[in-house]
Amino acid sequence: MQLDNNNHSVFLMYYHLVLVIKYRRKVIDNVISERLKNIFEYISPKYNISLQEWNHDTDHIHILFKGHPNTEISRFINAYKSASSRLIKKEFSHIQEKLWQEHFWSRSFCLLTTGGAPVGAIKQYIESQGEKL
Repeated sequence: MQLDNNNHSVFLMYYHLVLVIKYRRKVIDNVISERLKNIFEYISPKYNISLQEWNHDTDHIHILFKGHPNTEISRFINAYKSASSRLIKKEFSHIQEKLWQEHFWSRSFCLLTTGGAPVGAIKQYIESQGEKL
């Protein structure tokens, strides 16, 4: 819970976002993941969003974030995907060789609200992504 500008209680929503690389190409390593995370952290405050947990596999990322109830989540996701795609392709030109077209991210994404699940359990799930069992 947080207070808004009028000192009213605001319950922030927790979201679990999964973004997948176009064609499931395996292009994400630790360096690229860290850069994607930095871009997320740069854009997110403009949308009243704050990062809670981040992890990646070679072809997708998992993000746990919280947002204000009036945040336009789809607008934020589109802004993030657009900016991160442009910057990653520019800064890591070798990625272009693994993609068939200009696209970095798949058009679709998975966005889940955490509902009644404890945030700690979701953080633990995201932390375990990319680990080999």
